[in-house]
Amino acid sequence: MMRKILNITSILVFGWIGWKIGSYFGFMTGYFISGLGAMIGVYIAWKLSQKLTD
Repeated sequence: MMRKILNITSILVFGWIGWKIGSYFGFMTGYFISGLGAMIGVYIAWKLSQKLTD
């Protein structure tokens, strides 16, 4: 359950950060950078959940 909460939260936060950064360069750039930020968020949540369960 904690892993799912971490994933959802990190996807939202890092996707939003990616959107804010990329939207300065245009809509599609914001869209792609937002997706990249969401993927980075999943990776960070995965690493954090591994550390918390050890």
